[in-house]
Amino acid sequence: MFSVKKKLQLPAAHEALKGRATPMPVPARHFVNGRPLKGPWPEHLKTVTLGLGCFWGAERKFWQTAGVYSTAVGYSAGLTPNPTYEEVCTGMTGHNEVVLVVYDPAELTLEALLKVFFENHDPTQGMRQGNDVGTQYRSGIYVNDGHDLQVAEAARAQYSAALAKSGYGPITTEIMLAPEFYYAEDYHQQYLAKNPDGYCGLGGTGVVCPIGTGVTA
Repeated sequence: MFSVKKKLQLPAAHEALKGRATPMPVPARHFVNGRPLKGPWPEHLKTVTLGLGCFWGAERKFWQTAGVYSTAVGYSAGLTPNPTYEEVCTGMTGHNEVVLVVYDPAELTLEALLKVFFENHDPTQGMRQGNDVGTQYRSGIYVNDGHDLQVAEAARAQYSAALAKSGYGPITTEIMLAPEFYYAEDYHQQYLAKNPDGYCGLGGTGVVCPIGTGVTA
């Protein structure tokens, strides 16, 4: 067993679990909308990977967002190749539970997507979201280019100021160029569509994120 203290610290490279070379098998199609679960994606689409606590409720929020083409849950920003859910939960892979969001920027801007992201969790809690404690529940934004990196950093700064006015501490959201995304097991994909009464730990601060909606007509 690993202590809570250990689960609040990311492992060093020499401590991380070994993992495996074989990717996790996943369905070809999204359980809700029938679109592909894996790329290559149509050229007009973009992707961003987001961590905001338990990925079950987070994924549902994004597949319900207009302009989102597809979603998938998985693990990112860690050290262990092709980890299992059980391995991630030990805290010894360094991974975050994340949602891969594939979206159409002609219908939904990254700013609008980040507004959904920030308003649906508490990004000041460090290695936890509510009762979900561990490094895999940290807040994270993983983007694909320098422009999106700047957009994410600006959005974080704006929301940090809004949260401070409401008495919250500093935002702990990590922002970086997207590390490799490893798909989670089949049963985790679109979990709350398959299990409507399943656990959803999603919850925000109630503080409005001041960035614009960014939705185009």
